[in-house]
Amino acid sequence: MAPGKSQPSPKLPPHDARVTSATDPHPHTETVSADWPPPAPPTAPPDRVPRWSLPVLLAILVLAGVLYGWNLSGNSLNNFYSAAVYSGTQSWKAWFFGSLDAGNFLTVDKPPFALMVMGLSCRVFGFGTWQMMLPEIAAGLGTIWILHTSVKRVFGHAAAAIAALVLALTPITVAINRDNNPDTILVLLMVGGAALALRAVRTDRLLPLIGSAVLFGLAFNTKMLQGYIALPAVFAVYVYASKLGWRKKAVNLALAAAALAVSSFWWATAVSLVPADDRPYIGGSTDGSAWNLIMGYNGLGRVLGGEGNGGGGGGGGGGTFAGTAGIGRMFNEVLGGQISWLIPFAFLALVAGLLLCGRAPRTDLTRAALVLWGGWLVLHYLTFAMAEGTMHPYYTTALAPGIAALTGVGGVMLWRAFRSGDVRWSWVLPAGLAVTGIWAIVLLRRATGWNTWLWPVVGVLMVLAIVGLSVFRTAASGTRLRLLGVSVAAALVAALAGPTAYAASPAFSATTGGMGGTNPTAGPSTGGGIGGPGGGRGGFGGGGPGGELPGGTRQGSGQAGGELPGGNGGGNGQMQPGGGTGELPQGGGVPGGGTAPGGTGSGTGTGAARGGPGGGGGMGGSVDSALVSYLEKHQDGAKWLLAVSNSQSAGQLILSTHKPVISMWGFTGTDRAMTLTRLKELVKKGELHYIQLGGGGMGGNSSLNQEITSWVQKNGTVVKASDYTTGSSSSQSSQSNSTSTIYRLDRS
Repeated sequence: MAPGKSQPSPKLPPHDARVTSATDPHPHTETVSADWPPPAPPTAPPDRVPRWSLPVLLAILVLAGVLYGWNLSGNSLNNFYSAAVYSGTQSWKAWFFGSLDAGNFLTVDKPPFALMVMGLSCRVFGFGTWQMMLPEIAAGLGTIWILHTSVKRVFGHAAAAIAALVLALTPITVAINRDNNPDTILVLLMVGGAALALRAVRTDRLLPLIGSAVLFGLAFNTKMLQGYIALPAVFAVYVYASKLGWRKKAVNLALAAAALAVSSFWWATAVSLVPADDRPYIGGSTDGSAWNLIMGYNGLGRVLGGEGNGGGGGGGGGGTFAGTAGIGRMFNEVLGGQISWLIPFAFLALVAGLLLCGRAPRTDLTRAALVLWGGWLVLHYLTFAMAEGTMHPYYTTALAPGIAALTGVGGVMLWRAFRSGDVRWSWVLPAGLAVTGIWAIVLLRRATGWNTWLWPVVGVLMVLAIVGLSVFRTAASGTRLRLLGVSVAAALVAALAGPTAYAASPAFSATTGGMGGTNPTAGPSTGGGIGGPGGGRGGFGGGGPGGELPGGTRQGSGQAGGELPGGNGGGNGQMQPGGGTGELPQGGGVPGGGTAPGGTGSGTGTGAARGGPGGGGGMGGSVDSALVSYLEKHQDGAKWLLAVSNSQSAGQLILSTHKPVISMWGFTGTDRAMTLTRLKELVKKGELHYIQLGGGGMGGNSSLNQEITSWVQKNGTVVKASDYTTGSSSSQSSQSNSTSTIYRLDRS
């Protein structure tokens, strides 16, 4: 080698790294190092679309559509969000604010963008499970299509197909895309923003960059700060890899920042301009303002704990749902089977891909895309792993696009290096496949008694695949080349068999590992971590499997019991806000004993979940029909049918009665939405006649609870079970209502 000259490592066959696409009118034509990326012979010319590409993409989309939509009418949805969507179809004001009730007393604890989209669908097609879920399913399919397109334009059709398939078969993504939580739309917006940012780097145009900023802003209005997690990677890639001069880049970034600010804060600004007396209380906040929700409960509180998010990984919100916070959290018994199958391979692919880029120019698109999707994965991984606040398993669906992109990209890059003849890279792809197979076996063996035949099949297939790849590595034609192709197919099947089995369970299995709607997960139960809806706290620890899933019973040994609002809990856990029994929605048992809205539970974790009016498993729930009939008959023109302690019970009543119901303390039990002054005002105006006082207090605001309870007991009239039932049903109602009481309040 001549002095002063450097050579990229490793040395690979010459290849013109120009990126072209028949669908891209502005291809990137800068030639990078002649040694990278190595080709994967045989390949089609870069300007020709392989005939298999579109059919494969369509097949993946059909597969995903089946997984997201099959048996959806029997799926349990999140009553918390279902009620808000329904209320939005009854009131445009409720639609704009994201109110839980059409009377606009209290909002949900998230910004309303996802609810707005679902609400518009229900306004057009009518309120129901399918009408609500159409935008969610479309968003899930759209995310696959966008990721495929983005990967294809840099790395080719094979990498794009693998990325799309991995994303479609990610278990937690399938589970959450069958639910009405906002995460599906959040991921669509973030992936769209990342893809547009990469396009801005490739084309040097301002419009894609502005579009990226707008989409990330809409993601912020879907789940606030979670929508920003990938932004540092987007910023770094544009600043480093764009071919524009520094002055032009600075101007473009300033314009994009302005677009991001407008699209992020328009809703919070509009809310703050409405007088507090004319708007609902913003759920999840401590002062009724959207800005407090941004900085507190949906901001740093999620990462650091507190602000209604529990106390942290060991026993607060974080540990309750997804295991103890720590760098290995994604691999624990709660989250491992949901998201971690291909994380080791994705990280290996990221590191290897960056090394293979060698000394490519600063503007190299291959490295830029690796940094973008690698940054996406690293930032989301660290945020979710270390979060001390509320951490539901379904949050990890945001990891899936990064894992999928790196698996597709890394698989193709490592394959090219593997086939290049360079012995230094001959072991990397087999090692990555071996680690993937071993980890899949570990995850499958955790699911005791579930598809016990699968893990041996995965192990055998992966061993045969690795052997075949090693033996036929240099094959160029004939039978050996066909056997090499068979080995590649076997490796892909072995890597995806486990997540596919998990992903299929929400649609085709009667029981899965999590509570549908409130905390959707896929596959069998392998650990604790069941929580309640809406991102709030639960009273359950991270014990082993236990409790009951909606629609069936499951004995277990959950370590913590407790109570969710609206029902009695056995077990040893702490009482949750708004505890007490009562004639209002009774819930299905949850791990370790206790109940949630929708059925009854015992300390051993058994019970019977009952469906009810409202359409679709979770869109409704059982209520005492006699009591509801009594309340409706004696509503006497009041705006709200009843005031209850928490949003879960209120949401279920809203869906069952189609009447506005007040949630006094929100989901977490810490909202200060109801005060004695406010209650007196509602009663004086004749807008509220009935209130439920639950046993054990009505939430986290003890001083307000005591004040309101004392006033209601002094000025209200108890509604007796005999007032609306007769005979044995009256005795039964009286017994079940022993720790919660309904009072009639009239103008005084």
